Amino acid sequence: MKKLLFSVISVLLFFTSLRAEISTIPIENPHLTAEQGVVQAQFNCGVIKNDNVLEKNNDVESVKTFRLMAASGIALGQNNLGEAYANGRGVTKNYQEAVKWYRLAAQHGFAKAQYNLGIMYERGLGVPQNFDLAVQWYRLAAAQTDIAIRPNYAIISSTGDGITSSAGEILKEYLRSAAKGFAVAQNNLGAMYEMGEGVPKNYTEAVRWYRLAAAQQMAMAQYNLGSMYERGLGVPQNDTIAVRWYTLAAARNLPIAQYSLGWMYSMGQGVPQSDVQALKWYSLAAQRGFVRAQFNLGVLYQDGRGVPRNIVTASRWYRLAAEQGRMKPYYDFSVGYYNNPAQAFDQNDKEVLKWYYDATVKGLPQAQYSIAEILYQGLNVKQDYVRAVKYYRQAADKGLSLAQSNLGLMYYKGEGVKQNYTEAQKWFRLAAAQGLAVGHYNLGWMYYQGQGVAQSFTEAVKHYRIAAEKGLSQAQFNLANACYNGEGVPKNYTEAAKWYRMAAQNGLAISQFNYGAMLYKGQGVTKNSAEAVKWYRFAALQKLAVAEYNLGWMYYNGEGVKKDNAEAVKWYRLAADKGNAHAQCHLAWMFSNGFGVLKNNVEAMKWYRFSALQGNPNAQYYLGVMIEKGEGVTASKTDALQWYKLAADRGLPQAREAIKRLKQ
Repeated sequence: MKKLLFSVISVLLFFTSLRAEISTIPIENPHLTAEQGVVQAQFNCGVIKNDNVLEKNNDVESVKTFRLMAASGIALGQNNLGEAYANGRGVTKNYQEAVKWYRLAAQHGFAKAQYNLGIMYERGLGVPQNFDLAVQWYRLAAAQTDIAIRPNYAIISSTGDGITSSAGEILKEYLRSAAKGFAVAQNNLGAMYEMGEGVPKNYTEAVRWYRLAAAQQMAMAQYNLGSMYERGLGVPQNDTIAVRWYTLAAARNLPIAQYSLGWMYSMGQGVPQSDVQALKWYSLAAQRGFVRAQFNLGVLYQDGRGVPRNIVTASRWYRLAAEQGRMKPYYDFSVGYYNNPAQAFDQNDKEVLKWYYDATVKGLPQAQYSIAEILYQGLNVKQDYVRAVKYYRQAADKGLSLAQSNLGLMYYKGEGVKQNYTEAQKWFRLAAAQGLAVGHYNLGWMYYQGQGVAQSFTEAVKHYRIAAEKGLSQAQFNLANACYNGEGVPKNYTEAAKWYRMAAQNGLAISQFNYGAMLYKGQGVTKNSAEAVKWYRFAALQKLAVAEYNLGWMYYNGEGVKKDNAEAVKWYRLAADKGNAHAQCHLAWMFSNGFGVLKNNVEAMKWYRFSALQGNPNAQYYLGVMIEKGEGVTASKTDALQWYKLAADRGLPQAREAIKRLKQ
């Protein structure tokens, strides 16, 4: 679909483990402590491309995440919590609860929740059956898709009949209702002919039915008819007529028509180019929750087009769009079908690929970019980095900042081209010059590393700050690291905490952990163990091992949360299974003492050994203790001495004392 674009991003995160320490106490009563609040500011996020995706949790853990998101007013979490209740995934099935959460998300303008709420009303699940309300919610959802009331979304005619079981029966119902002059049925019949659902695809017939419904002042049909003129489907292509129909539908407060009219003014298609008019129509659609309009409105405020430049307002609109899950707005050449290449290929529609290739022949840089993305990701085609580079370059040469940034990434990683940092920074710089956040971010990384440019922490911070102010979480994280470590800026814990918090609120797990650590230590913020637990939990629910470990430690020590050894064991085990040496050591301690779990020296030995083999001196020491005492293994002072020596070499005083004792 037509839209202003931003780069899609993902991140490779690296982090160290918390340092664990041993208290100086007798061997007979070993006890572990851990130094909390060790901020992971040693490692920055590297160059990025695609949006990071949370790992799949099990159902119960997922519900916890959804509930936290929902409590924060995030529509995506509210909808997902509703789906959990509707399907009995991770919670007891409860249609009333499902409706409650769907409604909250739907009121935020979240299309999927609107659709789900329509289903509940249509089927009478959790609410009294009501076809009229079902149609209303379906219609709101359909307004945020590219076709009005798709047959597979809202198979309900204006007579109030419910869903029928086959496309043939649906067609009969629509034909019967359309013949009676019902505009909804005429519009839906047009949609079926446009998409080839239940009938052979026929754009001329689609236009005929849309026109009949549009003549009855049905806004959806007016929009759909305008879309056919814009694309030249079933009628000669004519932007002026398209604008005429969009205007009629927009005047009836249809968000997708207002958005489309804004786009036409933005591009000067069928009307004189006017950013002021584009701003007006995007604003109307955005205020009604239309995600693409919210995003494009953010772009206009960011660039100062048609309105004074205002980064704060831009960020607000971006955030509204992001909260509805619109984090990856791709260029969609096949208007009326799909929102992004990945979604198109989830449906195995080869026609979408044809649309993109046709568009590249016409030299459209957005389509060239989309083809490059398809080839890079291998979406229903053979992955081909070399050809991806070709299409990225075509779009980059035409000035598309997204393509410039991704072409830079190809040079940086040596994918499809010979690795060349100088070329990488050149393309990152071109993208940054156009204000692309990820371009500034990646250029900052090059300066930080001294790759392709002379190393300069000051320049790195400059570009990180620009990207951070545009809301890019990885840039916010790296800027926080710079403030924490005093790299390129004076050391400032308050500023570090501020930027960690911003990235944490954007969902970056490692930043959630670091903000929690600063809360625990009171660095740059007021010390607050309960808040630290909250942020550790957010990060732990994203399966960040060091956060799982710290959360376990908080439960074990009853800091910021009621002491609970069983919960401590749970979180230690999750981190230990991921290879966190300190969690393995602490889990072993729990098994050896029967804290929160049945005492089991064999299990304790196993986990101490896993941790010790990773060089953890605490585990090496306690492994020596168990071997010396014959707990879970045959006693052996010789073997115990070997582990004590390894721990002593790493500076553990208790290990040195144990060696002296055994040699006496």
